[in-house]
Amino acid sequence: MRRKIVLPVALGVVAAVVVAAFIVPITIGGDSGPAAPGSAHHRESLQSKAVPPIPPQFAGEIKPVVKDSKVWWPPTIVPPKRAPNVLLIMTDDVGFGAPSTFGGVIPTPTLDRIAQTGLRYTRFHTTALCSPTRAALLTGRNHHSAGFGTISEMSTGFPGYDSIIGRDTATIGRMLVENGYATSWFGKNHNTPAFQASQAGPFNQWPIGMGFDYFYGFVGGDTSQWQPNLFRGTDPIHPHVGKPGWNLTTAMADDAIAHIKRLNETVPDKAFFVHYAPGGTHAPHHATPEWIEKFKGKFSMGWNSLREQIFANQKKLGVIPQDAVLTAWPDELKKWDALSADEKKLFERQVEVYAAYLAYTDHEIGRVIEAIERMGQLDNTLVIYVSGDNGSSPEGSPVGTPNEVAQFNSVEVPVAEQLKRYYDSWGSERTYNHMAVGWTWAFSTPYRWTKQVASHFGGTRNGVAISWPARIKDAGGIRNQFHHVIDIVPTILEAAGITAPDAVDGIRQKPIEGVSMAYSWDKANANAPSARKTQYFEMFGNRGIYHEGWYANTRPISPPWALGATPPSDVMNAYQWELYDLGKDWTQSNDLAASNPAKLKELKELFLMEAARYQVFPLDNTLASRMVVPRPSATAGRSDFTYRRPLTGIPMGSAPQLLGTSYRMRAEVEVPQGGGEGVIATQGGRFGGWGLYLLKGKPVYTWNLLDLERVRWEGAEALSAGKHVLEFEFQYDGRGFATLAQNDTSGIGRSGTGVLKVDGKLVASRKMERTIPITLQWDETFDIGSDTGTPVDDRDYQVPFSFNGRLAKVTLTLDRPQLAPADEQGMKIAKQGRE
Repeated sequence: MRRKIVLPVALGVVAAVVVAAFIVPITIGGDSGPAAPGSAHHRESLQSKAVPPIPPQFAGEIKPVVKDSKVWWPPTIVPPKRAPNVLLIMTDDVGFGAPSTFGGVIPTPTLDRIAQTGLRYTRFHTTALCSPTRAALLTGRNHHSAGFGTISEMSTGFPGYDSIIGRDTATIGRMLVENGYATSWFGKNHNTPAFQASQAGPFNQWPIGMGFDYFYGFVGGDTSQWQPNLFRGTDPIHPHVGKPGWNLTTAMADDAIAHIKRLNETVPDKAFFVHYAPGGTHAPHHATPEWIEKFKGKFSMGWNSLREQIFANQKKLGVIPQDAVLTAWPDELKKWDALSADEKKLFERQVEVYAAYLAYTDHEIGRVIEAIERMGQLDNTLVIYVSGDNGSSPEGSPVGTPNEVAQFNSVEVPVAEQLKRYYDSWGSERTYNHMAVGWTWAFSTPYRWTKQVASHFGGTRNGVAISWPARIKDAGGIRNQFHHVIDIVPTILEAAGITAPDAVDGIRQKPIEGVSMAYSWDKANANAPSARKTQYFEMFGNRGIYHEGWYANTRPISPPWALGATPPSDVMNAYQWELYDLGKDWTQSNDLAASNPAKLKELKELFLMEAARYQVFPLDNTLASRMVVPRPSATAGRSDFTYRRPLTGIPMGSAPQLLGTSYRMRAEVEVPQGGGEGVIATQGGRFGGWGLYLLKGKPVYTWNLLDLERVRWEGAEALSAGKHVLEFEFQYDGRGFATLAQNDTSGIGRSGTGVLKVDGKLVASRKMERTIPITLQWDETFDIGSDTGTPVDDRDYQVPFSFNGRLAKVTLTLDRPQLAPADEQGMKIAKQGRE
């Protein structure tokens, strides 16, 4: 029997109004201007000095009954009229002379296209390192002002170095999203503190907490492009599993295109801001076989001839002046003609893969731009393509490396070993590869030095192309004004007609420290004086200061490829200063320090003033010791860890560390009928890590020493069904990370003895002659009950290799070495002797 429902009159009217609200279209975008405040809905451009704006009061009318009342909706915030979409692209570790757009021999047609339809900037600068550059790019403040005086993994407890972008330093994402933009971030995020990168949060330092509606990418300095540590929002995802040939470079472009299309089809009038930051070309250099094949035999000329070729190309393109001088080849690096046949063979292969990776990355960026063009949105899209977040990378050693994790542990893989084990697989998932420094130096042409070196333009000068067809009409123009990465935010804000807020969430903001580059867009201003008059540079104690055409800088004490170096601690006085007149000397080739001491003194004093202003002090040139200093992580101060359920994806910064320490691991498990299989606990992966697992029922503990050696403890018998206790105890022979406080590396990487027990019975004992000194594979995680990423031993299993029994409890106890006062005094005396 049907029941008839009769609504009271007033309720029926309310229902009609609700239905009408879903039927009547609401204007969100377009140039029609705001509707009358008393209408159903209107839109407004936010012109407030504070974000978010104070919610407006209800402007309708409320009477006792709805028929006498007048509806009103809060306005939808939209960008100012004619504000462009913004596509902000930043590639990784690309030297000034690598892409074809700035004279290189590696074709980058997408970067060429942006330069040909817009402008090419030849004197644009970064900070010499990735996290710091990206913090400056996204905030418009200097890297120390934004808390990123160095990378997150080396953060220390000082305001300029704590890797925390403060709430007084809102990002461009936050500024734009509060002004009606749809904001998204794809690719590399190296600005979440390493100690806040777990799924436990907090998430205010993740992209979604910094003003970005959508994030698809990885957290950290780099990741495998074949098996990345990938996130959507804050959730880890593993789209590569079961998909041979899957590669993040393409998958990221696919995701960005799908996202932009979704926005365009859902709200076609809504402006978007996309930050696109691929992993290319940071190591590992992971290109597909098809791309690698394109560059076979293209670099047989060697790095010295390549450098001369790039230099000639740069003069033809006009990206350096005709009187520019090619800086000298460094004494520290072999010339190509001095290499052996084996060295040449290996190094050619390394650079072929690098070139393929850069071209592949540029191609996929091109797909994103083409998608925007097909939507009819490109004319009103401001495209800013920054070619590299610093200079070309030297982190592969003078002979390159098949495993960058080894290089960061100061382990150099001999040429013969590389040829034997890795030559044919270079660039595949079997390598975490990086090219030799000779190629790095060549791709910095015409400048000296490389990534990490903030004092010289080889580390800081990066090519930039900017296009906005609706606004920039001097297509193909070249701009030589001196600019810095902090100038990107004010440029975007000026283009959008948006004022940087004085306060965000009630917190007064640090002023924007960059200057807009938009003045240079008009052809009449092609040769206008640089709006940027002064800019300091600093990284690992190396310093530079630019002021009105003059540049003073220190000279690096140790080469940046010597990652285990211990520079002298007297940062203020141990460095020699140089002086250059950039108006006459484009490439820092003619040092005037001796002939113009007054100008040098003036600039050195100016550096001190700028350093004090922007949180650069205290200067710190330590390297390895900063990677292991205590930080406020989930493991800080803890020595005991207990896990009672499967748990995966704990990043290195939030996981217990088994390097430089004794430890004991205990696992209470229940083996099912038919035998036990699977991972009980693991950390790291194919290029460095450890794992405890059952293999065909037998207990196994494996240390993977940087893919160069695997030390293994294995029980002789398979475990019977039922409950068992597995224990692994390791007694470390060194003094541990505590020695690094004195820049003494004698306590790390030492030997130790491990024993494996089952139900209290010893089943395997072995001494390990060496251990990993500094870091495991950083894009891998700590997992309980299964494995993510890559296995510590491919011969034993493939991921996820989940444990098929029951984990009752896994405990881990660390017994870190403690230094006696006599040890500390001895290290101080030894250190004084070295200096």
